[in-house]
Amino acid sequence: MAQKYDDVIDFTLGDPDIPTPKGIQLAGCNAILAGKTRYSQNAGLLELRKAISLYLQTKEGLYYNPDDEILVSVGAMEGLYLTMLAIIDDGDEVIIPAPYYVNYKQMVAMCGGKPIIVDDVDNPLSCSFDSIQRAVTVRTKAIILNTPCNPTGIIYDNIFIKKIAQLAIENDLYVITDEVYKCLVYESDIRPRSIAALKGMQERTIFINSLSKEFCMTGWRVGYVCANANIITSMTKLQENVAACAPLPSQYAAIEALRLDYNYSADMARVFKQRRDSLVEEFYNIPALRCVIPTATFYAMVNISNTGLKSEQFAYDLLNAVHVAVVPGITYGKMCDDYIRIAFTLEETMIREGIKRIGHFIDNL
Repeated sequence: MAQKYDDVIDFTLGDPDIPTPKGIQLAGCNAILAGKTRYSQNAGLLELRKAISLYLQTKEGLYYNPDDEILVSVGAMEGLYLTMLAIIDDGDEVIIPAPYYVNYKQMVAMCGGKPIIVDDVDNPLSCSFDSIQRAVTVRTKAIILNTPCNPTGIIYDNIFIKKIAQLAIENDLYVITDEVYKCLVYESDIRPRSIAALKGMQERTIFINSLSKEFCMTGWRVGYVCANANIITSMTKLQENVAACAPLPSQYAAIEALRLDYNYSADMARVFKQRRDSLVEEFYNIPALRCVIPTATFYAMVNISNTGLKSEQFAYDLLNAVHVAVVPGITYGKMCDDYIRIAFTLEETMIREGIKRIGHFIDNL
């Protein structure tokens, strides 16, 4: 529908508009010019796996052996898919707290598992521990933990994470922790501790991350998975049958990105914090809508219940009326039908113009 118009402001894509930092670009280009354009090992370049190991040791206090506990994947999405292939048997249940990243549900089903969507009627934007605990059965294989969360920008606190860890230990479950947005936490005192760092959890946690958001490298397709050697060995065998390896020039660019003596991601975080603040400021001028202020990520959930419209109808009408594209909240679970999701991955002037258009739409309902 958006293709009918030539002036659409697109708030749908979680794809940063900021260019990959120059030093990372040059590392990738230099790899190409040096003829480094062939395959790597299935698990990825050992040099890159060593860089990931050191990076996580410094940032998270976690040590993973680069020889057999780290896999370089084609983005975090392939890492997630390989994880599901490695651990799920037919009929296994995987608990997915809602709101949830839509690919989780689809990947579990593709691998023969049963996605168990857990929501909370009292709080549509955050799933309670009690709801997750009640969903555990003898068929449960894993719990997916996504914090900071896409789509809400919400961070689960450390008390919640500790409860999930204890639940996993008591029921012999894996925890798949997707920490892709940890690089975009706007208040330093609430950055979550990885569940893998808790006592007894590193062996049963599958830690997934990506360079896409942290270093504005979405198109380079580099992610990584860290887990115990048995799981990584299985995933490495599967990698051969899915993609062979991540693109080699991208792996060399990733080595540059993960340098500990140069913080490539700091500037990006400052830019998105300013954009978040501008977005929230503009929404204050639209009393009929309530923007839930995100503490992380570059997404905001906006409550549209006062309009009387559900999320899909709101999104279609908004696009047709003022040429602004948003994601209907129902995409992330039925409990979010009173919300839309906005990705503030556009420059600040476009964000302000887009919110003003939304205001005009509301005024004319």
